[in-house]
Amino acid sequence: MSIKINKLTTLLFIAIGLFTAIGIAQKKPNIVLIVSDDAGYSDFGFQGSKVMKTPYLDQLAKQGVRFEQAYVTAAVCGPSRAGLLTGKYQERFGFEENNVPGYMVKSCLADDDMGLPLDQKTIGNYMKDLGYTTAIFGKWHMGSNDEFHPLKRGFDTFVGFRGGARSYYKYDPDDKNVKTENRLERGFGNFQESNEYMTDVLADASIAFIEKNKNNPFFVYLAFNAVHAPLEADKKDLVNFPELTGKRKSLAAMTLSLDRACGRVFETLKKLGLDKNTIVIFTNDNGGPTDSTTADNLPLSGMKATLLEGGIRVPFIMSWPGVLPENIVYNKPISTFDLLPTFYKIGGGKIMDLKDIDGVDLLPFVLGKNTNLPHQELFWKGEVGSAMRDGNWKLLRFPDRPAELFDVEKDISEMHNLADQNPERVKEMYKKIFSWEQTLERPLWMLKRKYEGDAIKRMDVYWKKTE
Repeated sequence: MSIKINKLTTLLFIAIGLFTAIGIAQKKPNIVLIVSDDAGYSDFGFQGSKVMKTPYLDQLAKQGVRFEQAYVTAAVCGPSRAGLLTGKYQERFGFEENNVPGYMVKSCLADDDMGLPLDQKTIGNYMKDLGYTTAIFGKWHMGSNDEFHPLKRGFDTFVGFRGGARSYYKYDPDDKNVKTENRLERGFGNFQESNEYMTDVLADASIAFIEKNKNNPFFVYLAFNAVHAPLEADKKDLVNFPELTGKRKSLAAMTLSLDRACGRVFETLKKLGLDKNTIVIFTNDNGGPTDSTTADNLPLSGMKATLLEGGIRVPFIMSWPGVLPENIVYNKPISTFDLLPTFYKIGGGKIMDLKDIDGVDLLPFVLGKNTNLPHQELFWKGEVGSAMRDGNWKLLRFPDRPAELFDVEKDISEMHNLADQNPERVKEMYKKIFSWEQTLERPLWMLKRKYEGDAIKRMDVYWKKTE
């Protein structure tokens, strides 16, 4: 009798162990990171827009945390993504404020050899190390040569394009003028265009991946090319904005399509019962290019490719039902390079194992366990000058005029230059920028002077325009 009881007891403990193991496995959260492209800071309902229609993203903001002072590491697409993917200032490995390729002076590297250096570990690598299945859908922009391919940089699945921009509609496979890097690729080297609108193609691929991997922890990097130029709206969305015309109408329609695609992903998570065990982040890669797409960055000054707030401050939402508070605003400076350590910790990794990053785990700050600033100092190195935040102070250093100083907590639009009133602070911050720059690698490639001149003109035109 005792033998039978022992056997039953053993079986019971085994069963409990199995259920416990399953429970633990299910507790490892899924992660969905959605990054839009070239969107304006104010071009979302949750950011105050009365023109754009973004109901799904607005709802995401209500059920999560909206960050008022979220920054990217660069004011243009490529380096910004390099910082996000590596969890560090991309200038530290020579990827300065320059997209690749096509805009560069002659260098020792051919265009196709420009990309995220192969010695840099990506967020995909880190999450795979923790047992996650990883995927990227959409824009890569980290190099077009095969050695830079996302499937060789920590991602298990790729549906998207290697370059920085493309049409939202199908390319003719016989059109020799279309670069290979801009063609829709499914996996490695499988170039296959779709008849569907690109924003929907990327949402479809993401949904299929989530459905396939619903029983395993997954990390999805959904990098929409929306709403980057060309301004090619889905015709069915244009009718929703009869009051608008021209580029602004197209941009509004493209934003609506983007929001709907996000909503389909959210609904899939809910339908599969994954929503409460998935952390979702939505952000943008840099400020909106007001001059080319009519993107609205107000009340921020500046735009894409400037180090004014309108070039580097972005919308940012983080939602994790049951873990993060709902419908709150976090109002301390963070950076998108914080995402890597945040995800790594969420996935079961130890922050102490991340030896060479600049980001921090955001959860203790958001949950109120750490009331300090996530970053006392943040730095940027642009096409024309540099910038630094030290607490509420921001210094802008230019090549063609004296440095300017702003209290961005009180002056979000950077209207009131306080440099003359605070000469010692200017001097101190100048030295800090110079000291930081000593830690950086020399750029692996350099921008043509023409584009540096364009950046100065753009800054002058779109500064002080806050009405």
